[in-house]
This record gives sequence, structure tokens and C-alpha cells, in this order.
Amino acid sequence: MKIATHTILASLVSVTLVGLSAFITKTKPESLSHPNIIVILADDMGYGDVQCNNPNAQTLTPNLNQLAKEGLRFTDAHSGSAVCTPTRYGLLTGRYAFRSSLKKGVLGGYSPMLIEPERFTVADLLKQAGYTTAAIGKWHLGLNWPSNANLEPQELGSPSEQASATTVDLKTDLVKGPNDLGFDYSYIISSSLDIPPYVYLENGKPTERDLTDIPGNNNPRGVFWRAGKGGEHFKLEQTLDHFTQQAQTFIQQASRDTKPFFLYLPLTSPHTPWLPAPDFQGKSRAGIYGDFVTHTDDVVGRILKTLDETGVKENTLVIFTSDNGADWKPADAEKFPAHQANYIYRGQKSDIWEGGHRVPFLVRWPAAVKTPRSVSQTVCLTDMMATFATLTKQNLPANSAQDSFDFSTYFTPKNANKANRLSTIHHSINGMFAIRKGKWKYVEGQGSGGWSKDESPLKHLEAQLYDLENDPQETSNLLEKQLAIVSEMKGLLIKQRAQGFSRIGAKK
Repeated sequence: MKIATHTILASLVSVTLVGLSAFITKTKPESLSHPNIIVILADDMGYGDVQCNNPNAQTLTPNLNQLAKEGLRFTDAHSGSAVCTPTRYGLLTGRYAFRSSLKKGVLGGYSPMLIEPERFTVADLLKQAGYTTAAIGKWHLGLNWPSNANLEPQELGSPSEQASATTVDLKTDLVKGPNDLGFDYSYIISSSLDIPPYVYLENGKPTERDLTDIPGNNNPRGVFWRAGKGGEHFKLEQTLDHFTQQAQTFIQQASRDTKPFFLYLPLTSPHTPWLPAPDFQGKSRAGIYGDFVTHTDDVVGRILKTLDETGVKENTLVIFTSDNGADWKPADAEKFPAHQANYIYRGQKSDIWEGGHRVPFLVRWPAAVKTPRSVSQTVCLTDMMATFATLTKQNLPANSAQDSFDFSTYFTPKNANKANRLSTIHHSINGMFAIRKGKWKYVEGQGSGGWSKDESPLKHLEAQLYDLENDPQETSNLLEKQLAIVSEMKGLLIKQRAQGFSRIGAKK
């Protein structure tokens, strides 16, 4: 496929502006004491891809660097899983996804909805607080197409194992989607940009009804997408910028309203296919992947510029993070040895090791965060729910957000040394568990639980124990040397995996 410029098709924009405007309506004046909230979720961006996290990064991330300079840079932040679907479930529900029907892997483009219909979401919480809510970008949490509405999400994780275009009706509207989970407005693709169908869905309606066959691509490394159905006007290389313009338009419209707004903006980058626009090609020293990271940083800059232009920067909470570690394989590291996409951490996307789930996490809220700094306390993407509940002065239902902790306490320096999380559970693509408490990390199994090979001389041991304070690279398995710690951590994992543990009264 020929790489085009990142100019968005004017025809698509004009159509979507009409639909978007219908959801941003004037209401009676209310207080804007509640901040506007934007969550930007990168796709497969590693901790070390961001220059402010990695002094040797071969990418260019000036906008993310500036975001960190103006707010908080969390150095011990984790996705809820080492792959994308379960992390997204956790972010929106405040629950680890292993509590759902998905026990390993990810969903496909035609999979039914994973979030249970009755499940309380972040969007529900903020809509209840008077916010206008929007989801724009990569969904990857399943959708109820007309012909699969009664199916259960499959537990196995390969997109090829999911329902296909032959079993769903792509010419009719969705039965259920983001608009049934608390979002007033949605403009999405169903899955990753390398998984069909390649069609935009606005409020559950395909923007193109007549689909065509889009050939796949598997060469060179990273420029990969699967063959499948898609819209005739859908351009993979323009998707990232198209979503950016949709997000800018939402912010512009919502900023003129009297209600606060919540924008969930899950990007399609730098996940495969690596398709940096011409303006960014050759800008990094980490190949087309690094160029795509730089393109992603530019997207963040455009969102921040829109906040400046609309005059809502001061009272807008912006959170930038990633759904898991980078898909940075040994061959990539060999080709670009100066760049560490996952910084010093062992492993990559999919793995139970730190490289699989330690992610960049930047927070800016000028009205509240007056002292920019780094925060070393542990946070998880499941913590959005409890944090937003605190900011909007709401109580959470007893059966919601079992794995969510409030990190807004770190917005002021006086609580910088107070740990809010009792522990954090990690989960790999193959369903392997680990638990972190303080400096200790216990892994319930052998190897990475994902794509990385284990070359350790102790790889035969049945489990793993690491002291992350003294061994952040997880090179020394202390399983046989710290038997009391192993026993404590095993018991903690069993207990907390069986039930939600962050709030009294929480149910399974």
C-alpha cells in the first residue's frame, strides 16, 4: 500500500462532524469544578520509548517531555495486562480482566462485547457526574454485531480464532457498543489496525456500508496487517491522524458547552502496522517504529494545542499512558542497539516480566498539580475509576472497581511517600500470573508467560521471585533463597486473585 500524507479526507470529516455535534448540546450552566478529563492510551508504546523516561531513547518525544515537565511522571506504572484487550477492560471497569470471561489472549475484530452489560464503567461514573463522554479510537473490547449478539467472548486469544466476516452482518448497525457502556459519543474501529474489519463506526453505525476486500501485508517487519473486509475509503496510513482530528473536533465542541467532558482516546499507534506519515519518516534513530513513536508524540502535541486554543488547559486533567509494553523483539534490539523501547526492563509486550506491563504514565492538571515531579509509587491502569470517583466526589457501587485505587493523592507532594496500593497483580498473554508487593515480585510459573524466551540458568524452577528494588531487570531468581517471602506472596496471590481487594464490600 502506498503511504499517503496524513491529511484527513475532507469528506469523512464533514460527515462525522454532523454526528458529533448532535452529542455536544448546550445545557443549563453548571460548575466546572470537576476537571475535564482526557485519557490518551497509546498502543504498544514501551516505557523507554519516551525520552523523559529514557535518556538514551532514539525517538523524539518533545510533547510528552513537555507534558512531564508540567505535571507528574510516574516511574512505576503498570497496565492491567501485558496485552491490549484485558488492559482496556481493566481501565474502563476498574477490574482486572481475568475476572471476566477472558482468561488469556485478546479478542478479534468480530468478537462480541467483553464488558458485561450490567458492568459499571468509568464512562458511567463520569456521565453520572454530569460529564459529556466520548470514546474515539481503537476499541478492541468486542462489539455486538447483529449476528453475534448472543455469543460469549471466547477465552482463547488469537484473532484468527474469533468469529469472521462470514458470521456477522457488516451492513447493519451494531446491536451494542460503547454507547451502551456510558459513552454519549463514539467513533471507533473495532480492533487493532492490523485486524479487520477496516471500517469506522460512529455511534454504532458503519460510516461505509459497502465493504471491499483489503489485501493483507506481512513485509517488512512491523508493516503488517491481516487481509479482510474494509471500507472502500478506509486508509490504514491515515487512521491515526483521522482519529486525532475527530478528537480535536470533540474537544472544540465540548469546550463551548457548560458541562465538563471526558474523552477516552485509545490510539492505534505505535502498534503494527508501523505507518508513520511522511512528515515523520526518518526523524528517529530507531527505524520506522521509532518514527511512528515520534508521530504518536505529535498527536499528543496536537491534542494539547487544542486545549490551549480552546482555553480549557487549566482545568483539564490529561493522562497519557500505554496499554502494555512495546513489541520490541530481539531482532529489533539487534538492529537498533542504542534504543531500548522497554528501557532496562526484561521482556516485551505479552510477557509477565516488567517489559510486558511497565508503561509510561504522565499526568498534567495545571489547576491542581502545582509541583511537577516524578512519582515512584506503584499505580495501575485499573486505578482510573477510583481516582475519578474521588475527583467527582462520588461513591462507587459495592460491586464495581474491585481492583482500583485512588492515585489523586499523589497530586500534592505531602502524600508522595504514601503507598495506596496493597499489591498489584500482573497477567501475561498466556494467562500466567504474578503479584507485586513493595519490592517483591512473585511469578507463578516458569518463563515469560509470553513471547520471550527464558535463557536463565534457573529456568527449570517452578516459579520466580525477584527483588525489584535491587534487581529491576529481573536477572536473579530468589525462589530458593527467600522461602518465607515466597510463601507469603503465593498466599497473597491466591487470596487476591479470588476476590477484589481494594474496597470493603466489593464482590467478585
